[in-house]
Amino acid sequence: MPNTHPPSAKTVVAPPARLALADGTVFTGSAFGATGRGIVSVAEVVFTTAMCGYQEALTDPSYTGQILVQTFPMIGNYGVNSDDTESARVQVAGFVVRELARLHSNFRATGSLSDYLSRQGVLGISGIDTRALTRILRTGGAMPGTLTDRADLSDADLVARAKAAPSMAGQNLVPRVGCNAGHSWDETLGDWALLNQPKPTRTYRVLALDCGAKSNILRNLAQRGCELVVIPHDTPAHEILRRFKAGEADGLFISNGPGDPAAVDATIATLRTILNQPEAETIPTFGICLGHQLLALALGAKTYKLKFGHRGANQPILNTESGRVEITSQNHGFAVEAESLRAVGGVPTHTHLNDGTLAGFRHATKPVFSVQYHPEASPGPHDASYLFDQFVEAMAQRPSSRR
Repeated sequence: MPNTHPPSAKTVVAPPARLALADGTVFTGSAFGATGRGIVSVAEVVFTTAMCGYQEALTDPSYTGQILVQTFPMIGNYGVNSDDTESARVQVAGFVVRELARLHSNFRATGSLSDYLSRQGVLGISGIDTRALTRILRTGGAMPGTLTDRADLSDADLVARAKAAPSMAGQNLVPRVGCNAGHSWDETLGDWALLNQPKPTRTYRVLALDCGAKSNILRNLAQRGCELVVIPHDTPAHEILRRFKAGEADGLFISNGPGDPAAVDATIATLRTILNQPEAETIPTFGICLGHQLLALALGAKTYKLKFGHRGANQPILNTESGRVEITSQNHGFAVEAESLRAVGGVPTHTHLNDGTLAGFRHATKPVFSVQYHPEASPGPHDASYLFDQFVEAMAQRPSSRR
């Protein structure tokens, strides 16, 4: 009788690794990924509560400058593949899991998580108590940490490096992940499109300011018939306005991205100039995550750093205008101050039900709206995908010379 049991995982003795936090806590576990290369990653340590979607999270540009902790206990069981990526490379500075799956099993898999991180030059650590680590981050807030598999560095040295690391507040990380030159995008959701998604009846050209855009955001827009022209985050306002005046664009999109929104001076200045022009009355403008924060700052509102942020795939949001509750995917460490937004003409439209923070707004008189969360999911539910349709509808109602 043939043996139908799967092959046993190879017994591999992983080298030790350590994660040291700025508060002096040191966790010791096993290294995986890019081991033995002398890597010492110093970055802000944050956690996500998502149960799946680790490859999407690893490649999300919004995680640039951060060591990511997975609260779900086993990670890597379905491997990795070339489709479940949100950018061209792994963006995290390090990866922390409770248990790394020794075997992966999925018909779409092309390799293991550890090998994937090894090829990308990113170090991971497994075998530590991620519940205890998450409790520290919830209590003390997201903080710098040092991750390494180097045995020649003392615990005290690692803690000292973490303490010396700059805070995420004040860091402009967008230039590290946004494009340097404009390019088109036409990839759609393909087989992952929603079954009830209506087919587009007209093509709309969208200028997408790239602050570190997730690929699935662009796929969702392309799925709805948008011709995307992705442009650098520091594109001057006069160039963007020229395209609208020439009838070369129907809508403006501002993407997600990493770091402190208040430090992204070039994009804030661009958006402020555009919003203060008469043309802003007719330019449908949509922002997601960092794009939401940048639009608020451009209007004159304020942002602030959250204690440990919102990162996961099941965050409850109340649409205050429809009364509907949406379960959403989120990844951010900053938020918009609601009162300062109201003072400059913003109308809050969405509220985070866990802590009451602002999760979306629209402008009182201009066709401008944004949300703090991720309607493209990836991973996560599709409750908020209607926002892409809302953007398309705003472009359909815009008086335009381009037909």
